[in-house]
Amino acid sequence: MIYILGIESSCDDTAAAVTRDDYLLSNVTANQEVHRNFGGVVPELASRAHQQNIIPVIEAAIKKANISKNQLSAVAFTRGPGLLGSLLVGISFAKSFALGMKIPIIEVDHLQAHILAHFLRDKTSVKPVPVFPFLCLTVSGGHTQITVVKSPFEFQVIGRTIDDAAGETFDKAAKIMGLPYPGGPLIDAYAKEGNAAAFHFSKPNIPNLDFSFSGLKTSILYFLRDQLKLYPDFIEKNKADLCASIQAAIVAILLQKIKSAADITGIRAIAIAGGVSANSALRNALRKAEGENNWNVFIPRMEYSTDNAAMIAINGYFKYRNKDFADLSVTAYARSSF
Repeated sequence: MIYILGIESSCDDTAAAVTRDDYLLSNVTANQEVHRNFGGVVPELASRAHQQNIIPVIEAAIKKANISKNQLSAVAFTRGPGLLGSLLVGISFAKSFALGMKIPIIEVDHLQAHILAHFLRDKTSVKPVPVFPFLCLTVSGGHTQITVVKSPFEFQVIGRTIDDAAGETFDKAAKIMGLPYPGGPLIDAYAKEGNAAAFHFSKPNIPNLDFSFSGLKTSILYFLRDQLKLYPDFIEKNKADLCASIQAAIVAILLQKIKSAADITGIRAIAIAGGVSANSALRNALRKAEGENNWNVFIPRMEYSTDNAAMIAINGYFKYRNKDFADLSVTAYARSSF
């Protein structure tokens, strides 16, 4: 049996998980509430909080897994992309811990980890896993891309955002409306009570399979600016409809591109991953598209959508089996390497 300790510290969550082969034994996360006061993640505060949280979180993950640290086969960690200061905390601990335990270290790409989270098993696992090759729409605060996943080690990006990410658009729109950070989940919540056809925002016409969200953000900003000049309480009176309309515009952009990708590649297995894959409208739109397009759709459980260490550990498991180990010279990268 292969026991992997996974460590995730790419942004503002300090997380650790333990897997036995592809079976999840524990998954522990410490959140950083301090960033709510600033309307976004403050990198220096994030790295300091990681230093405070990492040892207790890892101890809790090993204890909850009901194993001894001596049983661990390797330590997997997020190498990037992410905030460099935050990543270095996780990487430094992984190196030191593995060196002391005389076990190998395994570097993991954060975006690939989100994709392979679909292969985690636990006591509640009942759904089938994707069959290779499959398409994955990865959508988060910092990334939006479509990947052809050929194996646990072969990822071909066929479309990515040329400017802003979908998750960032959710958060920026929420900020414009005066909603607290993080705004994406709040827009999702308010949208449930609103009319998605109430307002219309311009959608980009980007060739191929790439995305763009900067024009949509500008459209939202100018629309609200003009309405507030006429009606100072416009946002408050129309909050639910605004949220529903903004959400519908973002989901429509995402869905149109994944449909195009499926048509171009002929691949009918469609997965989503990343923080925005928790959005209820996106999930519902994909379930509807599954029946309309004869797709097999794979949607991760909520706890595997947002940043977590379980996805790092499952990637570590695949790489361990492939003897894909890192050496102590490895360091962090801020931008995706694939």
